[in-house]
Amino acid sequence: MAEVVHLADVSIRRGGAWLLKDVTWVVNEGQRWVIIGPNGAGKSTLLRIASAQMHPTTGIAVILDEFLGLTNVFDLRTRIGLVGAGFADTIPAGEKISDLVLTASWGVAGRGSERYDAADVARAEFIIDSVGLGTFAHRTYATLSDGERKRAQIARALMTDPELLLLDEPAAGLDLGGREQLLATLSQMAADPDAGTLVMVTHHVEEIPPGTTHALVLANGQVHSQGPIERVLTSQVLSDVYGVPLAITVNQGRWSARAAQTPETI
Repeated sequence: MAEVVHLADVSIRRGGAWLLKDVTWVVNEGQRWVIIGPNGAGKSTLLRIASAQMHPTTGIAVILDEFLGLTNVFDLRTRIGLVGAGFADTIPAGEKISDLVLTASWGVAGRGSERYDAADVARAEFIIDSVGLGTFAHRTYATLSDGERKRAQIARALMTDPELLLLDEPAAGLDLGGREQLLATLSQMAADPDAGTLVMVTHHVEEIPPGTTHALVLANGQVHSQGPIERVLTSQVLSDVYGVPLAITVNQGRWSARAAQTPETI
């Protein structure tokens, strides 16, 4: 099985502080990972390395067989789909959803004078429909709900058929209905054997889509646990990481967490 991400003893130091410390992590082709941990654990920093947006201070990072520091990251980034708040802030409010997705072919935000062929237009239409926004293609970005905007961002990230899709807290800020619609979309992607490798950062186990195969738990910039999701997301592991007794359950692929009943709380 081909390696998509290979980090060996990767550390990130900024302003005298270690944001990540000695992280070793391997993601293989076709896997679906979730990265979880407390605030400040280093989750988004790790995703920035995986997306070739940041180089390690020490250690080795190989993304899609390319060594960071020895490759053209601008070429590498065209093979990676990234959904996060940073890009969302650059989307013009008046951009039509069809154009938002289509412009990914040129790596720009905002339709200009660039030209697209019929194959690009057909692919954009197919992807927009696949994430449940087919009837919204001619709506502007500003008129969509938060959940619809997240799905539009995912559609754009899929336009270039990325080998690696990275999602940084895609369900953040969504209401219950928006979250469930988004998770339905992500679950369909996770179940598709032809879809690229998927890695998602979240704060909440309830936001993990069914079909997720592996989990990485970070704490204080270091790996606490990693591996097959059912072996990693246990009550013991997450209680240790968050410092409170937690009961973790899973039902039909959906995870949940609650405070555990202890003698002190009864």
